[in-house]
Amino acid sequence: MPDTATLDKTTASSGAAEHFDVLIVGAGISGVGAAYHLQDQMPGTSFVVLDAMEDFGGTWWMHRYPGIRSDSDLYTFGYRFKPWTGKPIATAEEIRTYMGEVIEENDLARHIRYKHRILSAEWSDETKLWTIHATRTDTNEDLVFTCGFLWMCQGYYRHSEGYTPEWPDMDKFKGDIIHPQTWPEDYDYKGKKVIVIGSGATTATIVPAMAPDCEHITVLQRSPTYFVPGRNENEVADFLRMLEIDESWIHEITRRSVLFMQGELTRRSAEEPDVVAKELIGNVKELLPEGYDVDKHFTPKYRPWRQRVAFVPEGDLFAGIKSGKASMVTDEIDRFTEKGILTKSGEELEADLIITATGFNLCSMGDIAFSVNGKPVDFHDTVTYRGMMFTGVPNMAWIFGYFRASWTLRVDMVGDFICRLLKHMQQKGAKKVSVALREEDKDMPILDWIDPEDFNPGYIMRNMHLLPKRGTKRDWQHTQDYWAEQKEFPLIDLDDEAFVYE
Repeated sequence: MPDTATLDKTTASSGAAEHFDVLIVGAGISGVGAAYHLQDQMPGTSFVVLDAMEDFGGTWWMHRYPGIRSDSDLYTFGYRFKPWTGKPIATAEEIRTYMGEVIEENDLARHIRYKHRILSAEWSDETKLWTIHATRTDTNEDLVFTCGFLWMCQGYYRHSEGYTPEWPDMDKFKGDIIHPQTWPEDYDYKGKKVIVIGSGATTATIVPAMAPDCEHITVLQRSPTYFVPGRNENEVADFLRMLEIDESWIHEITRRSVLFMQGELTRRSAEEPDVVAKELIGNVKELLPEGYDVDKHFTPKYRPWRQRVAFVPEGDLFAGIKSGKASMVTDEIDRFTEKGILTKSGEELEADLIITATGFNLCSMGDIAFSVNGKPVDFHDTVTYRGMMFTGVPNMAWIFGYFRASWTLRVDMVGDFICRLLKHMQQKGAKKVSVALREEDKDMPILDWIDPEDFNPGYIMRNMHLLPKRGTKRDWQHTQDYWAEQKEFPLIDLDDEAFVYE
């Protein structure tokens, strides 16, 4: 099969479509992983990776706020095929360095094109192809691509803007209001009084990074979240290195060890939530000043793992509170004032800078206009097959990672599955594959993408209408259960009636 990536790229600008066997959308952690698996497992397949940004990295390229770091350990957030050798919690720069090594070591750069924003994707049963319309963000040049299979690796939130609620009188505030997702380059916050609105992983990152240089930094949260403080090291990995064990062995053993511990926390959070909550809150209490109001500021109203649990390396968030450089306020916002924020309890918090660490806007399928045989696709009208394929949408897969385990674990698993599916299509001589409810599935209740009783972060709850639906059977849902799916995925029967080939 010829590698059409080497074709003259001027064909697109002249109006002709450039063709590839597979087109990957996004050069972040998912897209780079997909490209690796496609090249490794299906040599000779022509493919291209299109990304709207100026370089690889996705989230890790775009987010520039102070202290930006992972909230997943890198032994599981790293790819299974590339050993991670640094600290478990890594900075954005360290993660991009790691990704850059993957790209360089596997000669993937020749397949990646940056500054390519995809506008639409149109499937035709007549040609058995996707037609992709894109634009070059640097030249405004219109480009056309065709592909046999479309692999969506663009993530699930809108990169161009974060989510900021509209509070009364925001325009009256005399200082700066910044969302972390669009942090200005070289912004000087030294000596400023700062308020951070929000209580999640972004807040847990920004506060310890900024606290030493601010006059004071206040976290204003509507309700507390769960945190796991701990040392930014892995004792298993460090011990194995002391024994001079090969890094590939260290990576695999450490990865299994971390996954076992994560699996236990997930299981216990469901089976004995009160005990786990007491343990998590107790660990935080030990790092706070004597008599600190832990019940008010660090005791969530929901059970553990109903929303993400944020890891705090070296307990640095709590060190800022203990030193007096940072403080917590648990209250709701009444309105903004010229000097800062007035809470509903009547307290005015003064600030020079207000940071809205209030989450992001979910974006289903990258804001791309999809159509199948000329009919627009509303993904909320589709039912998902295991969170990666969708009824009525042929030759397309989406990587949507895990909430309770590292996102990248699913990148590797979906990579294996898609390569196996593409090989199966070749063996059958099929040009099209779609998923459809089997006869015994058609009376199955159809529900929203995720059960809010199980997991209910605000960005999902606000945007459920944008996401595909799920069924009550495991095949027709994203279970968020890595520990079961790692065993189930290799056993998926590609000749099951759920797969329709042409």
